Amino acid sequence: MTVSSKELMNMAVAAADDKKASNIVALDLIGISLVADYFVICHGNSDTQVQAIATEIRKQAHAAGVNIKGIEGMDSARWVLMDMGDVVVHIFHRDEREYYNIERLWSDAKVVETV
Repeated sequence: MTVSSKELMNMAVAAADDKKASNIVALDLIGISLVADYFVICHGNSDTQVQAIATEIRKQAHAAGVNIKGIEGMDSARWVLMDMGDVVVHIFHRDEREYYNIERLWSDAKVVETV
């Protein structure tokens, strides 16, 4: 079963929402970047919540047959980066999200989803 990048983005948003991630934003990078089709950006209010969000997204991706290419930052849980190919998920701790403000760096991208 093949999952489209849009379906994968929606799955990541729903999984993050299930774990009560805050300020979930999905950016459409198609035609803007070769890195990915979508960025999903959200944050948790504690290290434990950040890890729970990442774990749920990984669980849902595996259930859909999606191969996660890499996960970085699970140990420190300050900024977890999940590379799922056409979709890259950024799960921040609240303080780091405010500091890095990557939505501003990708301000040319269209916001396709906010929760």
